[in-house]
Amino acid sequence: MSQHDPPPPDRPLADPPRHGAVSDGRVLLERFTGAERLIHHMTALWMLVCLVTAALLYLPMLSTLVGHRELVKTLHVWFGFSLPAPIVLGLMSRAFRADLRRFNRFAPHDWQWLRSGDRRVVRYGRGVFPVGKFNAGQKLNAAFTAGAILVMLGTGEIMTFPGPWGDRWRTGATFVHDWLFLAIAVVTAGHLWQAFRDRGALQGMLTGRVDPDWAARHHAGWAEAVRKSSGDVPSSQVGRAHGDSDEPSAGGRPEFAKRPPGMS
Repeated sequence: MSQHDPPPPDRPLADPPRHGAVSDGRVLLERFTGAERLIHHMTALWMLVCLVTAALLYLPMLSTLVGHRELVKTLHVWFGFSLPAPIVLGLMSRAFRADLRRFNRFAPHDWQWLRSGDRRVVRYGRGVFPVGKFNAGQKLNAAFTAGAILVMLGTGEIMTFPGPWGDRWRTGATFVHDWLFLAIAVVTAGHLWQAFRDRGALQGMLTGRVDPDWAARHHAGWAEAVRKSSGDVPSSQVGRAHGDSDEPSAGGRPEFAKRPPGMS
């Protein structure tokens, strides 16, 4: 073949979309940056240490097996008070700040997703709900986790430094701290169960990239936005570079401000 001959017909004539990577001949979509994954992993590790040490402190069967109560208590206190650190440091990441804005928006399709009896319905290879980067369950989990961290910090401060506080405050803080620990343990177990049963979601958090077919089934709105921003459609139809169905609408009014059907 001379240097002037055209390439074979089956040879790709264009590079893969800039939002993807190639693996085994398939174009993968970038879902999480390295900073986003590091923040998630550090927060998960800190939370796991807090839960394990709390179990060792409050469950007699475990505390007698392990011993070293003062060491366990010290670890629990230090990891507990530093739990917000990865999130605060993560605010330096533009991608992480964009994710926080997505978590803070509840669009009409999120209400529909929650009410649906089968949230995994797929038609023509695409999810029927235009789910953005995060579904409603993930948004609720993030909201609960953020609130729980703040309450645990407040009650933990009262329990660790009881001097300025009266008996009612100390008793109430201990009660809330102990029962919220159980709620966090249940929610965390459910989160891990959902993550490990969804290999696509797990791959996204471990490697940062996901299969486009998985994205189209589970996060159709986000997958479509990534496809547009990668240059697969005319520029006149391209929206925000990292937008999805959770971003504000064209009129500047966020979708979560609209009432879902059937609500006054």
